[in-house]
Amino acid sequence: MKFRIVAVGKIKESYLRDAIAEYAKRIGRFANFEIVEVDECLSRGVQNEKEIERVKKVEGDNVLSRLEGYVVVLDIHGKQFSSEQLSAHIVEQKQFNSTFTFVIGGSNGLSNEVKSRADLICSFGQITLPHQLFRVVLAEQLYRACCIEHNVAYHK
Repeated sequence: MKFRIVAVGKIKESYLRDAIAEYAKRIGRFANFEIVEVDECLSRGVQNEKEIERVKKVEGDNVLSRLEGYVVVLDIHGKQFSSEQLSAHIVEQKQFNSTFTFVIGGSNGLSNEVKSRADLICSFGQITLPHQLFRVVLAEQLYRACCIEHNVAYHK
């Protein structure tokens, strides 16, 4: 099994990279894990609706070319799961898929084309997190899902 995170932008802070690396190591006991970063598109001039849609389209096209397997788009308006429910959903989908790709958009969100490609649109709640920090949260939840599936004690 493989978990992929396709994310718009790069992680600049070393402490966030270190946290992700720690969860990647822990996930490695259960599955392959990789992060694919897509370039963030810079706005040209004023941030009006037309420009935001252009940015989302460019970023979305880059994301679409990197999707594989069961695609989970992370979006504040998606379906919410508990950790146990997320683990059960992954276990259920493992019958049909060996790769799970989780998509984190940029600061302007994701294009409709990317959302349309999703097998699942998932929300981790109504709060807004910086997308770089969200990678850490997602990696932690994937590790937790693996621990739940394999009945491994999770460090508190």
